[in-house]
Amino acid sequence: MPANKTIAIIGCGAVGASCASSIILRNVSCQLLMVDINQKVAEGQALDLSDSQFLSSTKVRVSSYQEAGQADIIVITAGANQRPGETRLQLIAKNFNILSSVINGMAPIKPTAKIMLVANPVDVLTHIAQKISGLPKNQVFGSGTFLDSGRLRLKLSQIIGVSEPAIHCYAMGEHGDNQFVAWSSARVGGVPLVDYPQMQGIDLEQLQYEVSRKAYEIIDRKGATYYGIGACVASLCDSVLNDRRDIRPISCYSAKYDSYVSMPAIVGANGVEAPINIQLNDAEQKKMDNAVAAMKAALVECD
Repeated sequence: MPANKTIAIIGCGAVGASCASSIILRNVSCQLLMVDINQKVAEGQALDLSDSQFLSSTKVRVSSYQEAGQADIIVITAGANQRPGETRLQLIAKNFNILSSVINGMAPIKPTAKIMLVANPVDVLTHIAQKISGLPKNQVFGSGTFLDSGRLRLKLSQIIGVSEPAIHCYAMGEHGDNQFVAWSSARVGGVPLVDYPQMQGIDLEQLQYEVSRKAYEIIDRKGATYYGIGACVASLCDSVLNDRRDIRPISCYSAKYDSYVSMPAIVGANGVEAPINIQLNDAEQKKMDNAVAAMKAALVECD
């Protein structure tokens, strides 16, 4: 891969720094640009991160919003967190303003750039980012339910006793309240997941609930989550820059639903190469339709 490939991290808080650290330690060969409205924080993170780059071909430095707009991948972690008592729509409105400021500050954005959203609610904000940026839909995507699916596979690997990569099971819909697990399509070594003896007697709804609440468990203990999402972002950057064509559950545009939705997709040099419409049973399809309807309603409220 050419050494002049660049990844810009917008927002140098704990999430942005974890994304950068994971990219360095994964040895994704690139120039890593750290950008934040607080220049001093960006400088501090770049200095700290540079201490680990001797283990990697990744090089890190501070950058400006305008230079970030010319990066090959722009990872946007900047955004407000939801406060107690604050509605989802209020959070969307705050992050809409932040997104507008960030994307307009990077203008003109390189036509071939890929924008990756990490801020929440990620599916809705990914839709908004695509509209503001004007980039093709395949070049704007979000982290979606990648981390949720990873947490699910970890739990299932502990139950069944196989490695996580051998488990093909996805959290889908949205990274939020309307998330669901596509149990009917889940496979382990080509065998339906639900047919495994270890899965007999397991309450799937309870398991899904526990996995979806893991973030709250972490937040309750340490205030925030960032290592998991950092690893997911590094993997997605690797998929794009090296055209790996991995299948990941991300926030991507689906022509079937005419909406951004969290679902498996092929990720490669063009960003989202193609969404994967895996087969859902009737109950799962209803949950997917509900998730899409909720996101579309939220977007109408924002207009």
